[in-house]
Amino acid sequence: MKTSNHIHISLGSNIGNRLDYLQQALEAIYETVGNVVSVSSVYQTPAWGFSSDDFYNACILVKTFYSTSEVLDKLLEIENSLGRSRKDGEGYEARTIDLDIVFSSEGIIETENLIVPHPSMQDRIFVLKPLEEIAAELVHPILNQTVHQLLEKTADVSVVTKLSEVMLGPKAKYSLSTFQYLTIEGNIGAGKTSLARLIAEEFNAKLVLERFADNPFLPKFYEDMERYAFPLEMSFLADRYQRLQDDIGQLDLFKDFVVSDYDVFKSLIFAQVTLQEDEYKLYKKVFDIMYRDLPKPGLYVYLYQNTERLLENIKKRGRDYEQKIPAEYLNKINKGYLQFIKSQAHFNVKVIDISEKDFILNRADYIWILSQLTK
Repeated sequence: MKTSNHIHISLGSNIGNRLDYLQQALEAIYETVGNVVSVSSVYQTPAWGFSSDDFYNACILVKTFYSTSEVLDKLLEIENSLGRSRKDGEGYEARTIDLDIVFSSEGIIETENLIVPHPSMQDRIFVLKPLEEIAAELVHPILNQTVHQLLEKTADVSVVTKLSEVMLGPKAKYSLSTFQYLTIEGNIGAGKTSLARLIAEEFNAKLVLERFADNPFLPKFYEDMERYAFPLEMSFLADRYQRLQDDIGQLDLFKDFVVSDYDVFKSLIFAQVTLQEDEYKLYKKVFDIMYRDLPKPGLYVYLYQNTERLLENIKKRGRDYEQKIPAEYLNKINKGYLQFIKSQAHFNVKVIDISEKDFILNRADYIWILSQLTK
């Protein structure tokens, strides 16, 4: 998984429906920049540095896989889309939306186009007040003072009023919790674990991951598939059954739903590909007994990627024992999944082709997947 950055952003508006502009900017940031982790209240403040209508201001914390400079470019695009046109050298002016980077986990940044921390933040109560609400103990890396201390010492004595109006969470339209139990499935290298992790983090879900790394038969299987197929599949079946019984059966009052990167039915799919006919018959008898007792997903998602892309992903993640996986084997697994999906008329299933998508490097691709899950 690519390293993430945490970026605090100040939002302001003093033209038209100010709350609506803040809301639109918040949603655009979520859809193009990253996960909105924290959102402050909305505050009304007088225009700073010029005479105009009062501003509505807020601060948010965003977790993103983009660099701070890339985030700046995206914020400028959002401003432009909401009718803001920055004019160099003309001083302060009224604006539909104003988006400024205040802090970044990348630390101190000084370029021609970007200075972080924001050089004037300590002198602006309209930034400090909402920022303190979500990051009171965050230390300014140059001034060596917390946001709370900066607020107490600022020379800006402008009147700041906390409003009863609030911005709505940008994730509300993606109602994944209604599924209660969401399974993300896919072939080897399809990205199911990465997607399950992202969804669990962003939507407060209990995450259930397959423990393939603990299976001692897996490296041996890729060296000699015929010899180690049966013990591998039996060990996977036992582990998947036990984990789903334990993890999904236990209610977690602090999580909204469950998301897993596998369904136990994958055991049967892989077994059908890897086992000899007599081994498979025995295996299926055991499987059928176990499967009856397991909870079934509210939504079963299959991430489809073509074989060429799968091989690229497998090579990139660099697990030694996977590097010899033949394309023919991946083709058989894909066919096995698709045959299984066609046979399960009672399942709520979505097949999503992500062969041309990269939901880690491109936030828009991730949002597109969310829209496919909930449409």
